Amino acid sequence: MKQKLESLLQQAVTVLKTQGILENDFIAQINLERTRDAQHGDFATNLAMLLAKPAKLNPRQLAEKIVAALPADGLVTKVDIAGPGFINFFINPDSQFQVVQQVLDAGSEFGLSNIGAGKRVQVEFVSANPTGPLHVGHGRGAAYGSAVADLLAAAGFQVEREYYVNDAGRQMDILATSVWLRYLEACGEVLPFPSNGYRGEYVRDISANLYKKAGEHYRRTSEQVMADLPADEPQGGDKEKHIDALIERAKSLLGVSQYGEVFQAGLDEILDDIKDDLAEFGVSYQEWFSERSLMDDHSIDQALQRLDTAGFLYIKDGATWFASSRLGDEKDRVVVRDNGQTTYFASDIAYHMNKLDRGFDQIVNIWGADHHGYIPRVKAAMQALGADESKLKVLLVQFAILYRGEEKVQMSTRSGEFVTLRQLRNEVGKDACRFFYVMRKSEQHMDFDLKLATSRSNENPVYYVQYAHARVCSVLRQLDEKGRQRNPQLGMDNLNLLIEEQETALLTTLSKYPEALERAAVNYEPHQLIQYLRELANQFHSYYNAHQFLVDDDKLCNARINLICAIKQVLVNALTLLKINTPEAM
Repeated sequence: MKQKLESLLQQAVTVLKTQGILENDFIAQINLERTRDAQHGDFATNLAMLLAKPAKLNPRQLAEKIVAALPADGLVTKVDIAGPGFINFFINPDSQFQVVQQVLDAGSEFGLSNIGAGKRVQVEFVSANPTGPLHVGHGRGAAYGSAVADLLAAAGFQVEREYYVNDAGRQMDILATSVWLRYLEACGEVLPFPSNGYRGEYVRDISANLYKKAGEHYRRTSEQVMADLPADEPQGGDKEKHIDALIERAKSLLGVSQYGEVFQAGLDEILDDIKDDLAEFGVSYQEWFSERSLMDDHSIDQALQRLDTAGFLYIKDGATWFASSRLGDEKDRVVVRDNGQTTYFASDIAYHMNKLDRGFDQIVNIWGADHHGYIPRVKAAMQALGADESKLKVLLVQFAILYRGEEKVQMSTRSGEFVTLRQLRNEVGKDACRFFYVMRKSEQHMDFDLKLATSRSNENPVYYVQYAHARVCSVLRQLDEKGRQRNPQLGMDNLNLLIEEQETALLTTLSKYPEALERAAVNYEPHQLIQYLRELANQFHSYYNAHQFLVDDDKLCNARINLICAIKQVLVNALTLLKINTPEAM
């Protein structure tokens, strides 16, 4: 319906061009919205106000010309001009029934859009350091990123999903050293474990597998490991200096080759676990991009060279600085330390250069809300590299906070005291996890209510929506059990019998689905689709409670069956898009 009106307006614009009111090469952006007040019609557009300046006309005068240029169509019964130039459309009441046929004819494709016109969009999300299993905080970014990517694909964009693997840097060295120390314990060595090491049981599991595979190949004595190390924090020392000294000792005792093997053992097991976890959660990627590859192929050096050539690097106190403050950042940033090592930010610059070089029309980064301050420096880097910084869209996600009763659960991967995404999924199920995670705006704080997520009640929103689908399936089963044959054409011929208040509301809501999907996609807001589903489910349950579907009148019965089958199809389409199941019985 909305698409049809947009088409009529585009045809009117074409007429204005032939009349010389608008330039032939002018491209009009149609903005059409549903009205809030039925007195103002069903849809309204501010097109006349948007085109008034290029047309050199008063908005209201231009609105009159647009209305005069509109082709006649049975969809529209009346067109009004209101206020400074709003154009209001009144829709033929009989046209509301068309949506049932449209839904059932289009099936799983109903609601899909081509607004993206095949533009290439890269969506990078989760990208948690592979230093431990994914926890419930990461789960929200996974569900949100997956939903955003799938919505964009449904809206006609060519989407590439990517996970940036931070497989380089100090945290990975801490992990490798932690794995090696636990391995030494498995060999029988007795030595204190660093307070700043990774202490989770998963580290012991990796070490046990390493010992099973390699025996004592990597064994060194505790005396060799601990000799002359700076004191750890419990002994009054500095835990950071202690762990850094342990990392250097591990590299020295093992050598480049063996240290690399221990490092890779930890990385491979954790990354494989992350991949399995995300796949079970309904999340898939086209690309797992390695940070180390940026070092191996000299991308970091090339990126820094491009910044230097553009005049954005300088030397100060032995370090190399990026003059990001000239491009909107609050201060300049170090990209090469005084010891010659590049910073994490230098890797990020190279990574974004790589994204730009791959030719994406839009780059979407989904980060934790704690990365808010990181956005200006990355956008500054993109500008310094010669790119349009508007190509980068950064979406922030607040970590979900899990509560058990009144007690907040800690989630530190270093201490090992955390609830994994897998544990949460096993407790409440994938469907509840994904639904709850995208139920609110991504930047809003979220407390995950375990009790609500597992309840079988109307207060549980995912249960309530899935139950609407199951109820339709139940009605169709009852139809078969009663030995009655469904006659879809008879139902289509008699949709005009659907005159109840609930039926009219449901027909209107069904027609809104393509708009809801498109709006959720272009705004990166899957919660809008959740809100639509809750509204549709609520209206259906009210309808179910107020009226019988399998009435004796075959015409009315089949009309109502067609309507609820259309509802079922839209529920399936939206829930499938969100990677949520549609059970037929509950």
